[in-house]
Amino acid sequence: MTEKTTITPSTHTAPPAKFSHGVRKGNILQVAGQVGFLPAVEGRAPTPAGPTLREQTLQTLANVESVLQEGGASWDDVMMIRVYLTDVDHFAGMNEIYNDYFKDLTVAPAARTTVYVGLPAGLLIEIDALAVLG
Repeated sequence: MTEKTTITPSTHTAPPAKFSHGVRKGNILQVAGQVGFLPAVEGRAPTPAGPTLREQTLQTLANVESVLQEGGASWDDVMMIRVYLTDVDHFAGMNEIYNDYFKDLTVAPAARTTVYVGLPAGLLIEIDALAVLG
């Protein structure tokens, strides 16, 4: 039986509730929903990367990637990405950023994007990912 291991990169703050930024069991790594907070600074509250969709999307992807790397995975191991937007008008902009970010991947992961209004004020995007390590 393989044990579950929690993943919390040094760039992330401790979760505000009983959950992990990532969990790995065997060759499966689930990255919890990440948002566009800048790397953690002790004594400072989490701070969004900026007010724009581009700034927050790139930081969110960087935050997902840091959990992947801490768990021994890369974008090539990702099977599924889920994107949650707070505004339906952000679909086109997010797709443009996403396509550019992943342009070098040989096989793109499956993806799902939906509009979700439950993010804290000022946050525009949340992304989670499921990776299977080979």
